[in-house]
Amino acid sequence: MTTSTALLVADLTGVAVFAASGASAAVAKRLDLFGVVFVGVVAALGGGIFRDLVIDEVPPLAFADWRYAATAAVTAVAVFWLHPQLARLRTTVLVLDAAGLALFTVTGTLKALDAHVPAVGACMIGMLTAIGGGLGRDLLTGEIPVVLRREIYAVAALAGSIVVALLSAYRHANALWLTAAATLVFVLRVVSLRRQWSAPVATLRPPRTGTRGPRD
Repeated sequence: MTTSTALLVADLTGVAVFAASGASAAVAKRLDLFGVVFVGVVAALGGGIFRDLVIDEVPPLAFADWRYAATAAVTAVAVFWLHPQLARLRTTVLVLDAAGLALFTVTGTLKALDAHVPAVGACMIGMLTAIGGGLGRDLLTGEIPVVLRREIYAVAALAGSIVVALLSAYRHANALWLTAAATLVFVLRVVSLRRQWSAPVATLRPPRTGTRGPRD
């Protein structure tokens, strides 16, 4: 399997996984079939469209290659009809989202590097590619985006993109090592959810309500 074919397979797998994540979230919000498919497509293709526009690949693959939109739509429809068989829908959404985060981190960073974007910029593009779909999904379903909460989400994507950039710099960007990088992102995200790890937040002190008396 060539590198381009492997990237296509990983990209389409990420599309399917994020489409399932978006569709599952839409089903949980009781949206109709169109709403479920729309949210699934946005979740699946939003990050990739951003990536392609940033690296000046126009039109984005989501529009130029019918397989992307078809994969997202078919997956979303399948989730709509099969959701009664999906036990514990919230857990399903979180696991699928973690898998999509991992896959899009790797493919987004690699595509940026292939477009000759410097390593730091490629890491940022990889992270934003990974979180873009989830951001769109949460906004459309009326949730505070995961990336803005205290959860380890964007940090996991950034860590994975840094690993991919290092692998590419040292000529180790083969299927085995890239799979390991994706696994790192997935495990970091899932473990952080189970152990309730979070990024630090500012401590807010309540305003003082008392008043000082007159000085003697």
